[in-house]
Amino acid sequence: MPPTRNRRGDRSRNTRPGKPRQTGRPQDLVRRTAFDVIRAVETRDAYANLLLPTRLRDRGLTGRDAALATELTYGTLRGRGLYDAVLALCSDRELRRVDGPLLDVLRLGAHQILATRIPPHAAVGTAVELARSVSGPGQAKFANAVLRKVASRDLDAWLAIVAPADADTTTRLSIAHSHPKWIVSALRDALGSDRNEIDALLAADNARPRVTLIARPGRATLDELYDAGAEPAPYSPYAAVLPEGDPAGIDAVRDGRAAVQDEASQMVALALTAVPVDGRDARWADLCAGPGGKAGLLSALATERDARLLAADVQPHRAGLVTRAVDDRAGVVVADGTAPAWRPGAFDRVMVDAPCTGLGALRRRPEARWRRGPEAVAELGQLQRKLLASALDSVRPGGVVAYVTCSPHLAETRVVVDDVLRSRDDVERLNAPDVLASAAHDLTGLGEGPYAQFWPHRHGTDAMFLALLRRT
Repeated sequence: MPPTRNRRGDRSRNTRPGKPRQTGRPQDLVRRTAFDVIRAVETRDAYANLLLPTRLRDRGLTGRDAALATELTYGTLRGRGLYDAVLALCSDRELRRVDGPLLDVLRLGAHQILATRIPPHAAVGTAVELARSVSGPGQAKFANAVLRKVASRDLDAWLAIVAPADADTTTRLSIAHSHPKWIVSALRDALGSDRNEIDALLAADNARPRVTLIARPGRATLDELYDAGAEPAPYSPYAAVLPEGDPAGIDAVRDGRAAVQDEASQMVALALTAVPVDGRDARWADLCAGPGGKAGLLSALATERDARLLAADVQPHRAGLVTRAVDDRAGVVVADGTAPAWRPGAFDRVMVDAPCTGLGALRRRPEARWRRGPEAVAELGQLQRKLLASALDSVRPGGVVAYVTCSPHLAETRVVVDDVLRSRDDVERLNAPDVLASAAHDLTGLGEGPYAQFWPHRHGTDAMFLALLRRT
């Protein structure tokens, strides 16, 4: 399904993001901000999660206005597939013949009509005004005609038309949950025998993700985060959930002692450190460390154990971000993890958080589902295999490698690991679900092993994959 109706972002009276409000701030600024971010995503491959906060700050949008702008931006990006299917039935032009800016206005209007509590007449009126400012009076009349047709039915009625029950399963799920068909197929395959959970998984992709924080060990405490309004998280001993508010307003986050980090991301890093190793345990490495989330946690844990982390990234600007996340004992270098400069067997623990399609983080990056096609899986596969092979060469006998992707796609996860290990007889697969369960006793539903797979609909996290491998 497309995004659910807005949740309260403020506990004060009458503060629902989608509810008409009496405010001195021009409402067109809120919608214009959402539109500008959507256009930037469409025309210059901007990332909404990075651009939107900047736009909100630059335009002084806070509180309920910021909440509404956020909902309109992410909701429109998530629901694009469904909204296009509805708009195509309501327009006398093919959508490909509609100018890009006007089409984005129509999508924004469709989201307001079908998935928020904004009254339909107000949603149509504000969208028409935006169309007038973006495309002129003539196009505003076209937008008015189209959106009035959209408003003639509610969401359930439109779903019965564009995604009928008798359609083939992939098509129905693709439209109803606004995911490209290739992603629906890939996620069903990844669920395996649990394919009946596909509706729940796709719905979870369209739900607003909770904000999870990490108190970096030795630098911040959970009590600091709790005092700032956060609540306990279910799995990671360093995590807290922020139910509302801006993380940047928390002192520990602003100082870099805490950060926003998905709980599955924390747990896969913790799993690497939880595997016992014989002998030396002083040299750790993160081969794809940018932008520094896992490296920040690994660095803190290494310091507690009198070990040292070397964090590498091939892109200088990402290496710069890592520098701000790790502690003083860590080393940060610009280096290609597929052709490392260090000697073989140099490390005791190695993390490979491999570049991937990001299908596991569609909740946080809603535009990612429209940005890449299935060809990206094959393009990334060669890099993933090279990185894993390099990591196995970089760890000493008896040491441990964690292969991680923020994607559940089989071709990026178990197929990569199996392919690399097929040509090696010096690697042992460890049971990742067991290791994770030892670190968080309530953590289940990760699969039967040896690999572990987190799921948004089961764990409330990104769909993170983990393989733990020991060099023998």
